[in-house]
Amino acid sequence: MKAEEACREVSRGVLWRSLRGGFGSRNGRSGEGAPCGTRPGAVWYHAGMIEFRDVSVRYGPDALFEHASFKINAGERVGIVGPNGSGKSTLFRLILGDLTPDTGDVLHEGTPRVGFVRQHLEPSSPEQTLLAYCLEGIPGFGETEREIARLEEALAAETDPEQKRRDLRLLGEAHTRFEQMGGYSLEARVKESLGGLGYSTEDFGRPFASFSGGWRMRAELSRVLASKPELLLLDEPSNYLDLPAVEWLQRFLRAYEGTLVLISHDRYLLRAITQITVEVDGGTVTRYNGPLDYYLRERETRYRQLVQAKANQDRKRDQLERFVERFRAKATKAAQAQSRERQLEKMEEIRLPARSRTAGSLRLPKAPHAGAEIVRLEGAAFAYPGGKPIFENLDLRVMNGDKIAIVGYNGMGKTTLLRVLAGVRQPTAGKAVFGYHVTPGYQSQDLTETMNPEDSVFAVAKAAAGALPEKELRNRLGGFGFDADDCAKPVKVLSGGEKIRLAFVRLFLNPPNFLLLDEPTTHLDLEGRERLQQAVRDYDGTVVLVSHDVEFVRGTAENILEISRKGIRRFPGGYDYYQEKIAGEREPEAADAPAAPAKVSSKDLRRQRAQERAARAPEVKRLKKRVAEAETRIAKLEAEQTALTASLGDGSLDAAGLAEAGKRLRALQFDLGKASLEWEEAATALEALESGAND
Repeated sequence: MKAEEACREVSRGVLWRSLRGGFGSRNGRSGEGAPCGTRPGAVWYHAGMIEFRDVSVRYGPDALFEHASFKINAGERVGIVGPNGSGKSTLFRLILGDLTPDTGDVLHEGTPRVGFVRQHLEPSSPEQTLLAYCLEGIPGFGETEREIARLEEALAAETDPEQKRRDLRLLGEAHTRFEQMGGYSLEARVKESLGGLGYSTEDFGRPFASFSGGWRMRAELSRVLASKPELLLLDEPSNYLDLPAVEWLQRFLRAYEGTLVLISHDRYLLRAITQITVEVDGGTVTRYNGPLDYYLRERETRYRQLVQAKANQDRKRDQLERFVERFRAKATKAAQAQSRERQLEKMEEIRLPARSRTAGSLRLPKAPHAGAEIVRLEGAAFAYPGGKPIFENLDLRVMNGDKIAIVGYNGMGKTTLLRVLAGVRQPTAGKAVFGYHVTPGYQSQDLTETMNPEDSVFAVAKAAAGALPEKELRNRLGGFGFDADDCAKPVKVLSGGEKIRLAFVRLFLNPPNFLLLDEPTTHLDLEGRERLQQAVRDYDGTVVLVSHDVEFVRGTAENILEISRKGIRRFPGGYDYYQEKIAGEREPEAADAPAAPAKVSSKDLRRQRAQERAARAPEVKRLKKRVAEAETRIAKLEAEQTALTASLGDGSLDAAGLAEAGKRLRALQFDLGKASLEWEEAATALEALESGAND
């Protein structure tokens, strides 16, 4: 106790505690300003704020980043950005205490509940269901629930009055903890998040082990979100989500009230959610006190200043080196040469961000001529052997110049449809007909993984170039941002963006006029996505793509093809138009988007609106009834809850009655959570319907 008091005194009322336990140095140098002087490089906690103080991390002789000093304040929503491999995930490992910095300290105030999506996900037993897996992961939930059950059983059997009073006090404390962690509404929250991330109610009872890796990651995300952490760390959460799930996650995170730190290349999530941007690039970590667009503007200003400063430094360095080289051996100038040599040694090198060295370019060649119709599906269906049809009776035409994005939950058949359109797979019923002079160019998700990591950039391109002369091949590589030095690099050292550019080189050595892209942005950082988006937008051929990147789809697609449980529908507009059209859909049987209305008189318009109101009336009546019933049920449950809570504390119940009251209270609070969700769903639908009636 004295040690703790001493630490509090030295740190002026703030107790700094290591995540791994114990007390220690605040600055990474034992005994130097340390409250209790233990090991250097510790990770510490302090009230709500995360602070990096002069932190450096090295792998062998190379520094990932050096002298990083910045803060993340309690309640802030921070986006971590930077090129792949720059060290963004390392920041999370430092915050979590999984990694110790080589120098400096990571400080964290208090001991918040931390939510972090793990990478290795296994159920506790082969039979464990999806729902049970998600509920099990909430910190303290299972233990507190079991403690309540144990105390209730103990009270029912206890005869000693004094022990009963102690058990009753412990039971009240356990109920309070359970309520504070949201335990009574937890199952409803978990089910809501699972539904938002694309699971059906039938999935809740399926064994967790039966799901693929991507769907397991969604389950892990669901249970982390449902646990209501005070500090939420998300590392590229949209990588394993589809567009509908990304939209749901965006809405959830906007309502989240804790401290959020998000590593992402997803511009849509960053713009919608974050308020502060931290850039990890070129061995440095820089905090920008603004959201993504502020960061992009400010970064360009700082970058121009940095380029100028580096140019001045390089000139100064060159002058000093030439002076030292010239006069080192002359006795009359030796002292001056040594002085300049010391200046060179003390000169801290200005390092340009990595983006300036790997930017490259991406210009898609002009598309060869093709006919007006690119591909036509007539009554097409596709099913894998022994499986249900992925789609059936599909009639679809893709015309020259179309730019179409296929959207929908994973597992609904987006990639399968893309492969049928590309001619990679043939329909199992109906037919697919290509138009005049159509040359498809299909890029799958794993195209970059088919390259031999030991081969050079030039060798990979050469293998796909056939008889193309070497000079022309190097010109083609140059058109995609690969200079002579880049051509000699082995594939294994390329960044994700460079691999994508090399994949495009292979694809365009025989230029297609019908480009089909499956998740092309997955391995790209912010700048890579911007360049690819611009290249696809400028491309004069036909494009069909699948992507989970909202900004990429928004910036490239002019038509949306939705695959859902309702079937396949085409929306003749961009992504924002599509979102607008589906926003009001509440029932599975929602009608297709209506055609543009013809001109009508004001009298006809009044009649039309009256007919629409009449058509809506039954649904409005049904929803009002649901809202009223939910409100009545909530009031009844709350009244019973109040009475039970009072009886637990007034001494009117015996041990058996206390146990029974505790069980009923738990059931009541679960029912309250469920009833509240039902009310919210009905009230939201009613509000949307009534606002539509007033348009």
